[in-house]
Amino acid sequence: MDNSFISQLYKSHQQCPQCPSPQKLASFFDNVLGALFPNTSSRIFESQEELEFFLINLKEELYEILFMYPNRESIHSVNKAEAFFNKLPDIYESLLEDKRAMYEGDPAAQSESEVVKSYPGFYAIAAYRVAHELHKMGIKLIPRMITEHAHSKTGIDIHPGANIGRRFCIDHGTGVVIGETTQIGNDVKIYQGVTLGALSVAKADASSKRHPTIEDHVVLYAGATVLGGETVIGHHSIIGGNTWITRSVAPHSKVYYKASLQKENETLTFNQE
Repeated sequence: MDNSFISQLYKSHQQCPQCPSPQKLASFFDNVLGALFPNTSSRIFESQEELEFFLINLKEELYEILFMYPNRESIHSVNKAEAFFNKLPDIYESLLEDKRAMYEGDPAAQSESEVVKSYPGFYAIAAYRVAHELHKMGIKLIPRMITEHAHSKTGIDIHPGANIGRRFCIDHGTGVVIGETTQIGNDVKIYQGVTLGALSVAKADASSKRHPTIEDHVVLYAGATVLGGETVIGHHSIIGGNTWITRSVAPHSKVYYKASLQKENETLTFNQE
């Protein structure tokens, strides 16, 4: 093999000698989730003190991860690790509400324990809640790596920069995409294949609001696509399957396609109530 190529690779490794690996971040997240929800844990804690010690070790691990971050001088690793774990009770309360919403929103769910153990939507939401707290601290790459870990496991892609309200429910979930500047209210339910995306993918628009706003108590059925930073889906609306929306929808609306068959031709009609 060409020595110049090996030298090139070596220099790239030297530029990031301690960057946290995706595997390390995935392990950190899974351990946090296991501490919060024993149904996902790989270990049983014999005492409260053992659990407390485990959480202390996780905080130290986060400190090390943040310290290994390429711009570590500017992110105050110790303070941010402490701040994250101070937010852990709030993350836990949000996830309890998400778990309950998913259980109550799915007739097939036999228990909340089943939701935690086996629902990809819950796993993806948990990764988002953890990553979003880190994202709010100004940390960019590490939160994205956490949500991409969940994406690889569940097929659900949630950017950690999105703002998602309480009691969020993703049913089935495969193919869901939620963009960086998406705003989602409380008590929203979405099904598989839903995209909350941007109308423009130009780099020049990176700092603008590119993704839609979904207000409280909205249901988006499978395959619905909602695009654009100025697009608002009004509260208590129902968005039917396979709809394509690029303009705002008033509260209490129902949006769907109605198919009518005329001999050999099929006509799809857009309807809004």
